[in-house]
Amino acid sequence: MNRFKAPPAGRPTRAADLAACRELLCDGSRSFYAASFFLPRQIREPATAMYAFCRLADDAIDLDERGDGLERMQDRLDRIYAGEPRDYPADRAFARVVERFAIPKALPQALLEGFEWDTGGRTYPDLAALEAYGARVAGTVGAMMTLVMGVRSPDALARACDMGVAMQLTNIARDVGEDARNGRIYLPLEWMHEEGVDPEAFLAEPRFTPGLGRVVKRLLEAADGLYERGAVGIQTLPPSCRPGIQAAMVLYAEIGREVERNGLDSVTRRAVVPPGRKIRALSRILQRCSGEELQAMNRILAEEPLEANRFLVDAVRQQSVEAGVVRPTALAMGRLEHRLMWLHNLFLRLEQRDGGGVQRGTRPRSPVAG
Repeated sequence: MNRFKAPPAGRPTRAADLAACRELLCDGSRSFYAASFFLPRQIREPATAMYAFCRLADDAIDLDERGDGLERMQDRLDRIYAGEPRDYPADRAFARVVERFAIPKALPQALLEGFEWDTGGRTYPDLAALEAYGARVAGTVGAMMTLVMGVRSPDALARACDMGVAMQLTNIARDVGEDARNGRIYLPLEWMHEEGVDPEAFLAEPRFTPGLGRVVKRLLEAADGLYERGAVGIQTLPPSCRPGIQAAMVLYAEIGREVERNGLDSVTRRAVVPPGRKIRALSRILQRCSGEELQAMNRILAEEPLEANRFLVDAVRQQSVEAGVVRPTALAMGRLEHRLMWLHNLFLRLEQRDGGGVQRGTRPRSPVAG
């Protein structure tokens, strides 16, 4: 990859580019904007640049009226990796991040591929196919965030991708009715048929049935399994980075619990988690681990990547081995940070987004857009 070329005199500065990225996220990605305040500055700034570019890609394709959104974002990505980003703040800022943290092109390329699957109206016959979609639109974000936080070990990356896919499965479970009214189905078709739910009939007239509820329940169970694996990976991150990632994980997992409290009906109701319930959930997980628990966590950490995420982990592994920067990951006993007041404020900020109602596009938003 060519080195990023600094803009000539008179062009916007690095600080100006970051300010533009922050403004973009403040306006449209409240979840990340609020959670970013839990990250140390040296992590928050590159993470903001990375999220801003991903958000622009999401918007360019989700809101594409010209029919060339994917082509334009591919050109922008190619130029970033050539060291000659287009004259946009997010592109310049992301180019610096790509170089500084050695982010393999396969990661943002896979994100664009996932968006392309959306434009083609793809459906998913089984859970493995749906996980492949989640790996692209969400696992990629988890992997890039892990690299930005300075962690490159394959086991930590595998768990970060797990969490990304879990969040996407939660989004899908929450938005079943909304997606159907927009002409889209993301539930595994195999599961729907097993429960006697005809996908075409459901699209024509979205309604909740006990059979559909069982499909949603299975999807949430799959997400929960991945959250458990992802939670172990959080402990491999720098301690100063953990609170924000913990907050994001708990927020998304609690959305699933709220879907369950709604009787698994995400057709006529949209799950919104009250701030007090989010805090109680945090209190249950922010605790000191025993030695036995630590051993169990290390066993989970060493598990193979989800098959759908393997190509993301391998892309980083190959680049890292070539650069000689792979480090083994093992959890050490230590104090987990307790910042419940900060997290309470985060959840209050997220409340507006949680009750936002109608999505802008025709697909479940990826975590980068939340």
